[in-house]
Amino acid sequence: MAILKISKKHHKRFNNPFPSAPTTLPNVQGSLFINSKALSSQDQTFSIGNDFQLFWSNINGGHLSISHLSQKNRPIWSTISGKAFVSAAVVDTEIEESRGSFLVKDKDVHVICNHQTIDDIRIIDQFGDHLEYEVEDLDQKSYAEEIKLPTLLITGRLFNMSKKSKRFQKYGIQGNIQFESKGPFVYARYWVLFNQKNKHEVGFQVKIEKLNFSSSNKVSSEGSGIYNGFKKRLSNRKKRLGWCWYLSRPRGFVLVSSVEDEIGDMKIPKPKEFNRVWLTYESDENERFYGFGEQFSHMNFKGKRVPILVQEQGIGRGDQPITLAANLVSYRAGGDWSTTYAPSPFYMTSKMRSLYLEGYDYTVFDLTRLDRVQIQIYGNSVEGRILHGNTPCELIEHFTETIGRLPELPEWIISGAIVGMQGGTDAVRRIWDELRTYDVPVSAFWLQDWVGQRETMIGSQLWWNWEVDDQRYWGWKELIKDLRTRNIKVMTYCNPCLAPVDEKHNKKRNLFEEAKQLDILVKDGNGNPYMVPNTAFDVGMLDLTHPKTTTWFKQILLEMVDDGVRGWMADFGEGLPVDAVLYSGEDPILAHNRYPELWAKINREIVEEWKSKSLDKSKEDEEDGLVFFMRAGFRDSPKWGMLFWEGDQMVSWQANDGIKSSVVGLLSSGISGYAFNHSDIGGYCTVNLPIVKYRRSQELLLRWMELNSFTTVFRTHEGNKPSCNSQFYSNEQTLSHFARSAKIYTAWKFYRMQLVKQHRKDCLYAGTYFSITLMMNMCITLVINSSWLVLSS
Repeated sequence: MAILKISKKHHKRFNNPFPSAPTTLPNVQGSLFINSKALSSQDQTFSIGNDFQLFWSNINGGHLSISHLSQKNRPIWSTISGKAFVSAAVVDTEIEESRGSFLVKDKDVHVICNHQTIDDIRIIDQFGDHLEYEVEDLDQKSYAEEIKLPTLLITGRLFNMSKKSKRFQKYGIQGNIQFESKGPFVYARYWVLFNQKNKHEVGFQVKIEKLNFSSSNKVSSEGSGIYNGFKKRLSNRKKRLGWCWYLSRPRGFVLVSSVEDEIGDMKIPKPKEFNRVWLTYESDENERFYGFGEQFSHMNFKGKRVPILVQEQGIGRGDQPITLAANLVSYRAGGDWSTTYAPSPFYMTSKMRSLYLEGYDYTVFDLTRLDRVQIQIYGNSVEGRILHGNTPCELIEHFTETIGRLPELPEWIISGAIVGMQGGTDAVRRIWDELRTYDVPVSAFWLQDWVGQRETMIGSQLWWNWEVDDQRYWGWKELIKDLRTRNIKVMTYCNPCLAPVDEKHNKKRNLFEEAKQLDILVKDGNGNPYMVPNTAFDVGMLDLTHPKTTTWFKQILLEMVDDGVRGWMADFGEGLPVDAVLYSGEDPILAHNRYPELWAKINREIVEEWKSKSLDKSKEDEEDGLVFFMRAGFRDSPKWGMLFWEGDQMVSWQANDGIKSSVVGLLSSGISGYAFNHSDIGGYCTVNLPIVKYRRSQELLLRWMELNSFTTVFRTHEGNKPSCNSQFYSNEQTLSHFARSAKIYTAWKFYRMQLVKQHRKDCLYAGTYFSITLMMNMCITLVINSSWLVLSS
């Protein structure tokens, strides 16, 4: 039986500053066998709907390819000749969790079926006795209702073998592999279905039945095939090296425990279902892979293993010395090149091939082999789509037609500077006066500390209790009204967590206690509110699967809107614990990747409901338009979100988590459907330790202003330690440069408006297109003229 172990590392101190890569299975390889009695020895072509075809060739062991009828000779998906394209296994898993960061490790392998047969390929035009028989075997009563006809059905078996058997030749199965493993024969039937979803997409599903074991009960302690060899070589090496093993052990692989060990020696019950599925298919050596959501370190992922898991992006992400320091203080807090708030199981390639997965399973795209793609899905089934398009624009347009697109932004959010600051009413009025002196075009003041502040070990942090702090922001409604007379909006902050506020003396409501009484907080295994460690304090997390949560939280935010607030940061969403208990009863590991989409959906519903009500109000209210922006997301987030920001970059020049990473993040997220995105001007994460110091320099701040004057939104942030950072209001030079950059940003409003409208219409991925055309021109100009004399002030 497969084991899932969840390790909590929240309070672990003095950690390894150079943590090893997660243990993962090596690339799974197997052979393909053909049932020559059922399949013709001649090449065959099968229709997939009206616009696609599947071509089957018997040459070199057999392979499949799918193409659009408009370009029959250009495959958009192909298997590798003679190689299995579906494999499955039962694997133990360990998930380490620490303050919003997650690491998934492969442990012992109980069973691996890496070889595959194809018994039949046929087109199903209508539900008949044979298909109903197939569906019944899958033990899914509603599955027949999910199948869209006509469907192309491929059936066969996945297996491992104890020795070379004449059984296959007897039944007309061809192959030339030598089986080296010993032990019981394990197999399972599989079903692969292809059907046309629309003119540009082919849907695919992979279903695998429960495991079947041979009747022999006597088993060997030997492992299976290539994986047994891997284990044996590793064990011998360990014995030779002795105590040096720790320093020299191969990183990134797991020792394999065979099914024979588990069943024969340990008498553990035989596993019933697979919990890993692999899809393996062809790639060209020079093919480049783009997308995978918001990625900060790379644009081309060929040669890499890309995990798709929502989590904290980390502090440093490989940039030194900050990553070392962050890992030392908090377990794996530094992250690495692959950690991101908003991944997506979607890619497009330089060969104009594109694929994405549906569902929310943890997935790893293995692109390390030059000739193939291997997707490892941590589940027992797979569903996704293969896209056809002739250009990157077409592929992204077809992708977002299905998953959804961001709505058109209110004009005010892209008309001028969004001034992010803190300090209370007096501070806002003082800075407002200075900005008027420099004639800065201001669209809004973003006041994240509207709820009040407290000092913690990492700096000034907010009271997570979503109501205005009347002491800090005295005259709150009057401030909003005064700003509004100058067409300046007020924006605030919230997230799906609530902190106990017993120590806050001027609170009017205790939202944590209210949510606890309503029973709408995520629970732990004992049925109590799950207190999630977050930086310097613990919080309760809203259960977004509970129907009461939506109504209650909407009312809280609508009260804020009724005061005159017109926008907010909808922070977090990436930290749902993978052992949480949810009202819906769903698997928390699946819900983890879905949670940021649910969080976006609640916020979007508030916007749409308010918009529908404002149609009956004044024209001024109608033109205001609400907007929220988020950092966490998944594949379908563009359907529910409005605007994104890139999270907490370091206040540095570095590549993985500084100003350079913000450029890469804009481009990769735009490719993945996140058309409207931006970063904090100057970055956010400030470190002021005795040995390690990351403080925002004036030079970095000015350059970041220039950078963001060519992005969707021009918004400042003081950072987590404002007093350590250069700010736009620090001196005459920073104010003057801020005014100039804001005017450059405003000068391009006509073009931004055009792209925003165009995105909603045909998804010319405004974020990426805008970034490429303008930002690249800006970068060239910066190289030529470091003083940035592009426009006169």
